Amino acid sequence: MVAYVLFIVAVALLFDFSNGMNDAANSIATIVSTRVLSPRTAVLWAAFFNFVAAFLFETHVARTIGTGLVVPEVITPHLILAALLAAIVWTFFCTRKGLPISVSHALIGALAGAALCRAGAGALYWPRLAIVAAFIVLSPLIGLLLGTGMTIGTFWLCRQQSPRAVDRVFRVLQLVSAGVYSLSHGLNDAQKTMGIIFALLMSVPSLQRWATHDGNPASHQLAWWIILSCHGAIALGTYLGGWKVVHTLGSRVTRLRPVDGFCAETGGGVTILAVSHFGIPVSTTHTITGAIFGVGAIRRPTAVRWAVGTEIVTAWVLTLPMSAAIAAGLYTLVARIVG
Repeated sequence: MVAYVLFIVAVALLFDFSNGMNDAANSIATIVSTRVLSPRTAVLWAAFFNFVAAFLFETHVARTIGTGLVVPEVITPHLILAALLAAIVWTFFCTRKGLPISVSHALIGALAGAALCRAGAGALYWPRLAIVAAFIVLSPLIGLLLGTGMTIGTFWLCRQQSPRAVDRVFRVLQLVSAGVYSLSHGLNDAQKTMGIIFALLMSVPSLQRWATHDGNPASHQLAWWIILSCHGAIALGTYLGGWKVVHTLGSRVTRLRPVDGFCAETGGGVTILAVSHFGIPVSTTHTITGAIFGVGAIRRPTAVRWAVGTEIVTAWVLTLPMSAAIAAGLYTLVARIVG
């Protein structure tokens, strides 16, 4: 059993790595498209802040994923493995297509699909899932509103400055906004994998002591090895990057200037930091995409390639049901093969 659980932990870290690859676009698309940093320097910048988030925040989101979505008695290593594999399959497929999906919702959908397959509707905490589902819509809208508001306010403050002076200032400020956004990304997204590993270990009584910092299963402090390994995996995925996704958000949606990138990253980062405080596992992808659309549309509606937005939203809509269906099939397969 120990070897099997360690294998699933490795799969969880692979999922975390794939999360970093797809969501590299969230962290660096704007700063690359505005040419403030080269692509490789940008991913190093983002990867650093993804990792630093491990030392700065509480693990509220991890506890939501680990104990707040699926009834603990239903969780087994087979269920966790099926959910992780399903989320990885869907994430890699969309990354190859250049679609910035919500890796968070791929994982949540996969967890729900595997749990429903194992124990039916009673396996899920539906009110908590309803909150997560609501933020599928709310997070891009909040990002759009904050990105739009930041853009309007910034343009008003800089209305008497020359375009060259504004560009020079915001090339520096965008380093800060990209750091803030990458920090928020590491905070929310790495914690989802932490929650999965925590739930996995707690499902095996003999391994529960490895899930917490002090070895007490009732403790709320996750073990540091879980925290650091998850942040390390997502930082490595961000460093290697999903370059097709970067191209989609950085140049296919709209043309961005440093001031636009600053507003989009700040709006998205503030949104994620705020909801993470309440333990809500939102989509960083949805949030930054909404902010980019808001920033582009404030210049003029035709500045945004709405057809690209339709492709992105279609992938968002398909993520929950597709990952759930894949997970249900994989759970049945894993249960039969492993026994």
